[in-house]
Amino acid sequence: MAERPHLLIVDDDREIRSLLSQYLEKNDFRTTAVADGREMRRVLERAAIDLIVLDLMLPGEDGLSICRELRTHSQIPVIMLTARGEDVDRIVGLEIGADDYLPKPFNPRELLVRIRAVLRRAANTPRDPNPQSVRGFSFGGWKLDTTRRNLTDASGKDVSLSGAEYRLLAVLLSAGNRVLSRAQLTEMLRGREADPFDRSIDVRVSRLRQILGDDARAPQIIKTVYGEGYVIGVPVETA
Repeated sequence: MAERPHLLIVDDDREIRSLLSQYLEKNDFRTTAVADGREMRRVLERAAIDLIVLDLMLPGEDGLSICRELRTHSQIPVIMLTARGEDVDRIVGLEIGADDYLPKPFNPRELLVRIRAVLRRAANTPRDPNPQSVRGFSFGGWKLDTTRRNLTDASGKDVSLSGAEYRLLAVLLSAGNRVLSRAQLTEMLRGREADPFDRSIDVRVSRLRQILGDDARAPQIIKTVYGEGYVIGVPVETA
């Protein structure tokens, strides 16, 4: 029998930690529950975690900061919980790399469904390239280092990328000259199905084009294939 997925619950509310742990354990998951980012890091150092349920409103270091830091070195799926349900919180959480978002109060059954969906998609869709097998990409005079997770131009100067921008560029480069649709990119980057009205991928592509100096009216590096999606339009070499 396959080992049960191991979930890490990060929430400063002891009652919520206890209730979620009990509920998820009854539904064939292993759980570890901690109160803050410091304890979370200790668990991650010693245990293999399949998904993190992360509260946004933590004392001190909040959930957004923790998620942003996680995404600099890890692709563990993250579902964020928050007492605030405003769209801006949801959008910011997803932009920095959360895979899903659930406002409090919530039905534990809904969280269970979301956990299973995120784990299923994470298992069946690629994430960032593995630095152990692909240390970097060279394309159009640029280099993307997957070990240091940074971008350099033709002169060797470092160019800043957000976590979301890095992941999108890495996924596009990994695909080589294969067109990826918005729906595919959303699943690869977030582990969830695309909302037909979600244009966050388009916004990220626009930002990447600006960073790469790619003319938005006639892009050469990240091309739009109308009706299909996006593709890298220059030769890509791996290291």
